Amino acid sequence: MSQAQRRELDTLLRSAPKSPLPTVAEARAGFAQMFNAPAPDGVTVSETTLGGRPAVEFEVADPGSGRVVLFLHGGGYMIGSPRTHLALAGQLALRARTRLVSLDYRLAPEHPFPAAVEDGLAAYRELVERGEDVVLAGDSAGGGLAIATLVTAREAGLPMPAAVAVFSPWTDLTLSGASIDGKDGADPIFVRADLEFYRTHYLGDQDPAAPTASPALADLTGLPPLLVQAGSNEVLLDDAVALAARAGADGVDVTLRIWGGLSHVFQHSTGFVDEADESMNEAARFLTQPR
Repeated sequence: MSQAQRRELDTLLRSAPKSPLPTVAEARAGFAQMFNAPAPDGVTVSETTLGGRPAVEFEVADPGSGRVVLFLHGGGYMIGSPRTHLALAGQLALRARTRLVSLDYRLAPEHPFPAAVEDGLAAYRELVERGEDVVLAGDSAGGGLAIATLVTAREAGLPMPAAVAVFSPWTDLTLSGASIDGKDGADPIFVRADLEFYRTHYLGDQDPAAPTASPALADLTGLPPLLVQAGSNEVLLDDAVALAARAGADGVDVTLRIWGGLSHVFQHSTGFVDEADESMNEAARFLTQPR
């Protein structure tokens, strides 16, 4: 990535309007306004249901893989939807040349923890029971939710998918990572107070160290091969590192990739930042390689 690209992306992210104490409605509206790009050309989008929840299905004209990606969007468990992630999920489907289903799981505060995990499990269970060859992916809170879904699926006796890839995952809701304060200022999007805002709405007074709230603190034994991607300039950097370390310690095949000078879920910037395209291609290969 050129220095110019890095500066332009950082400036763009810092210019986004922010309310010091947004309401839930304001946070949702602002996020939807910022992430309103359509799915890329070459991908057909349709409404569907999965696990009793609405979902958006992405299909490519010439699929090269029989797998289906269960995608879980980011947004702090409180904002976002499959519609805010049409571009990101669509790019993954296009590059992987496979079908992808993006789940509209229930959001806090109307539906606090563990509602999102229950929805992720129900969606995964339905795909497994259909006999689908499943892989999982997710960004930010959706990345943490992907891991929490698999921890719950393992406990329910369900078979594991072929692989899981997560982008800048939020995996430690105790907020104990040193990067949360250490990257303050370097991160153009978040500060600790933002994470506390989302955590409060999602967890209320529930234990943030619960395994499916903070999967970086869970026993990850038996999970499938894992790809973790992050940028070095994000407050959640240590969440990615901690997840990879825990997975490796528990015997999981794990690949951790950190891109210097990049921010939270930089993969949204495909076509603008070279490393965003590189990372999406890596994730597509990882999710579709034979195992």
